[in-house]
Formats: sequence, C-alpha cells, structure tokens
Amino acid sequence: MKELATYLLSNIYLDFQGDISVEKVREFLREDDSKEARQLLNKVIEEQGVEDLLITLADCLKEHIRNGINETTVRDQLKMYGDA
Repeated sequence: MKELATYLLSNIYLDFQGDISVEKVREFLREDDSKEARQLLNKVIEEQGVEDLLITLADCLKEHIRNGINETTVRDQLKMYGDA
C-alpha cells in the first residue's frame, strides 16, 4: 500500500477548472498594485495567455500536496512565476 500511495502521489495530475484568460487575470489583479501583481500580469501579457502559468503552477503545487496546498502556497508560487 505504501508503494502504491507513493506512486500515485508522485504521479498525481492537477488541473484548474473554470475559464481564465488574460482579461480575467487583469480583473483579479485590478486593485492590487503590488510589485508581484504587476510582474505576474506583465508576464502573462508577454506570454499572450495563461496556459504556461497554469501548467507551471500545477507542476509546482504538486510538490506541496503532501504538506497541503493553501492560499499562501498558491500566492508564493504565483510570485515565483512572476519573478522568473
């Protein structure tokens, strides 16, 4: 059981449901004038979409599943993505 659980946890697939676009990201960040928000929005605009963001975010969050994923974890990963 332990090996199976380890295998399944290592191969879990994260996906985000719902429709998100550059415009939607812009909406969410509209009132956030932080450096991190500006960097993230600029990167999403530069990449002309959110596909890379969602794929990268899902891959990075996968590493946190054992300890739990919460808003702080997601926010930290978004900040790192914007900084990259």
